[in-house]
Amino acid sequence: MELRPADLVDRIGKVKALDRIAAPIANAYSQAVKPGRVKDLLSGTWLGHALHPVLTDVVIGSWTSAFLLDLLGESGEDPADALIAVGIVSALPTALTGANEWADTSGDARRLGVVHGVGNVLGLGLYSWSLFCRRRGRRKSGVLLSMAGGGLMTLTAYLGGHLVYDYGIGVDQTAFEPRVRKWKSAIADEELLDGTPVARQVDGAKVLLYRSEGRIYALSSRCNHLGGPLEQGKIENNVVECPWHASRFRLEDGQVLKGPARVRQPVWETRVKDGAIEVRRAN
Repeated sequence: MELRPADLVDRIGKVKALDRIAAPIANAYSQAVKPGRVKDLLSGTWLGHALHPVLTDVVIGSWTSAFLLDLLGESGEDPADALIAVGIVSALPTALTGANEWADTSGDARRLGVVHGVGNVLGLGLYSWSLFCRRRGRRKSGVLLSMAGGGLMTLTAYLGGHLVYDYGIGVDQTAFEPRVRKWKSAIADEELLDGTPVARQVDGAKVLLYRSEGRIYALSSRCNHLGGPLEQGKIENNVVECPWHASRFRLEDGQVLKGPARVRQPVWETRVKDGAIEVRRAN
């Protein structure tokens, strides 16, 4: 049986012994950085986009360019050293935003993420050692160390890509939700009590329904951050809070009022017809 690289990565996620490392670190981070302004800043809530991948481009671009300049020999030494320094400095906020994303994960993704993070720390150490050697005239050692760091960071970048593309970390969890454009019955009008959130499946999409002072609101019930069930969250002043990571959305228009979510929660239009509440996707 052929074993693909992705299969090996999946096996890492099944190593439960990694929980002994991952759980204490994630818990400590969550205690230090609670939902609020700092977490929103690191999440990219203000940007409307995950901040971590934006910063990784700076690190990867700097160190990849330094590798190419090293190939030029003496003429590329100074700019290569400068770019390695840029990568080291930019790696610190990049690591912090990555930890911020990772702390909210669980299961296989958390285990894989801790290997990704530890590998990045070791890679950063190799590049820092490389710069130290370069500054002291040990050019050959410095270049070899940076090449080793680049090789290791290539592997950790692969793990990071696996977390995004296979586990959906940092991805809008409602992006591929069915776009129900026609009116569909969701619940009998008499079943939706005032002030009581209810979730119903509508053509493959889970919809949160909520009645307040005679008005009926509807949002996609799967939180776009990491899929938390919004119908189980607290609702106050027509604002729902995700029970998993405390993202808050306005029921009227899905606007993010507090992260770590970064994008609006999909809104559904509602109407009452023939004793039933009907919905359709508004955006």
